[in-house]
Amino acid sequence: MIARRTFLGVIAGGLLAAPLTVEGQQAGKVPRIAFISSTSPPGSPAIEAFRGAMRDLGYIEAKNITIEWRWGYGATGRFPEFAREVVRLGVDVIVAANTPAGHAAQAATKTIPIVVSTMVDPVGDGFVASLSRPGGNITGLTLRAPELQGKRLQLFKEALPSTSLMAALVEAGARPRQRETKEAEALARSLGVSLRSVVEVQNSGELDEAFARVARAGAHGVLVVGGTMFYANRVRLAEKALKSHLPMMCDLRDEVEAGCLMSYGPRLEDLFVRTAGFVDRILKGAKPADLPVEQPTKYEFVINLKTAKALGLTIPPSLLQRADQVIE
Repeated sequence: MIARRTFLGVIAGGLLAAPLTVEGQQAGKVPRIAFISSTSPPGSPAIEAFRGAMRDLGYIEAKNITIEWRWGYGATGRFPEFAREVVRLGVDVIVAANTPAGHAAQAATKTIPIVVSTMVDPVGDGFVASLSRPGGNITGLTLRAPELQGKRLQLFKEALPSTSLMAALVEAGARPRQRETKEAEALARSLGVSLRSVVEVQNSGELDEAFARVARAGAHGVLVVGGTMFYANRVRLAEKALKSHLPMMCDLRDEVEAGCLMSYGPRLEDLFVRTAGFVDRILKGAKPADLPVEQPTKYEFVINLKTAKALGLTIPPSLLQRADQVIE
């Protein structure tokens, strides 16, 4: 792996993990937070970034803080159960790694502070009244930026100039992602690219049929319009794309490391480091209603040269030079 520049980035992520407890702790003396994630233990780099940031802020698990970890193992179906469970435990803060976890926590409590690490559309999804003044018990960070899908399509077109037909994969039921797909369709036309097929995918078991539909549509490439399910199953997603001989443009570096051809977006690690900052402020008395939702400030462009070679593609040298990271 060749790092082109170092980015202060942005990012992130329940079968039930056994809760960590402090032996001999006195009730009410040690803060207890919950963390609901789609990943699995020991967690993704983003989860480890959160852990490290908490340590840097002085919070040591099993010593002066208890973290109730709830793992999705690539799925979100148990999130409502997890949310109800941690509410019954009386945790001080709930960290929801993504939008589905945020919705589950929101349905379970209107009083316990909730920090959502990777909201897509905070206002449109009903999490907050506005980015600057959330107004309720929820705050956190958003991945959304209107220009992102256009930039991804532009970079894909530069990498593969002959591309004229693309397909989009979007997670079924993810309303913000469906809105992004509509935006992407308009942007694609301005680049001379037709998003001929928009395929909604409910779960990883539908990936085979999804790529079969993309192939039948004659697409030259695939735009993955985010989604918790795609991220959690990024290795399988990349394998299906390679088997179908389809280059993919994804959201995040982690997906390129798993085998996607390219990505342009924030770094999950930074989003989760900043999540720890929200938790710290809330534990010290701040109210979510008064903590503005934060947006990404820096983005990274990553190319997987190994995947390009496996697909028989030659990435223009000028584009490789612009990449923040090239994986080979």
